[in-house]
Amino acid sequence: MRFASLGSGSRGNALVVEAGKTRLLIDAGFGPREMSRRLGRLGLAAGDIDAVLVTHEHSDHIGGVFACARRFGWPVLLTHGTLAACRDDGADACVTLIDSHQSLSVGDVCVHPFPVPHDAREPVQFVLTDGAGRLGVLTDAGHVTPHMVAMLDACDAMVLECNHDARMLAAGSYPQALKRRIGGLWGHLDNAAAATLLSQLSRSPLRHVVAAHLSEENNSPALAQEALSAALDCAPDWIGIATQNEGFDWRDL
Repeated sequence: MRFASLGSGSRGNALVVEAGKTRLLIDAGFGPREMSRRLGRLGLAAGDIDAVLVTHEHSDHIGGVFACARRFGWPVLLTHGTLAACRDDGADACVTLIDSHQSLSVGDVCVHPFPVPHDAREPVQFVLTDGAGRLGVLTDAGHVTPHMVAMLDACDAMVLECNHDARMLAAGSYPQALKRRIGGLWGHLDNAAAATLLSQLSRSPLRHVVAAHLSEENNSPALAQEALSAALDCAPDWIGIATQNEGFDWRDL
């Protein structure tokens, strides 16, 4: 199994996961033209994608989903709550509703959704496995729950939200209401919360940890790496960074 990011942040998110003959996208926050360009950077074409898993209805995650699904014929898998909260009802797209507690198989990939606390209708994140490796994905959650820890334990790789540094958010220029939303229980994980989550997981299987969904105004790669590396007792540069413009290149499990 291998995985790569097309971009991660408030201006659009998409993660590619490949196992055997199956290639999945987690989210599609880019329109068809930009999606094709970013896939090409990884040596892929739109026709190489077998399906899109959607985490929730916020535009940076779902903004390009239905346009791409119609253009490229991609099946879309999402929760009932996410579909109900979308402005686009998915008409003329191949839509499958998933249960946030029920595992499913998509080609050569077994997908384990799990619910997370975030200010969306029925948000989920995912653990994906091909039977040999486990990839945990957590990019939008306001706080860490015991169920999240249980689902993400014993993963070989993690793509983990480090949205903001609490001190930078508090001192920054955002309106107070937005600061409360981002830093609240239904907002986004800060560096310290992400590090606390990592400290509760089995560390021995981990081969990759990538900090994702970093705020361009309220965080920095160095701060995210410092927090996560302290939790894992590793060198800061061992922690990868998913950027908004470039994402990150293929990583193998």
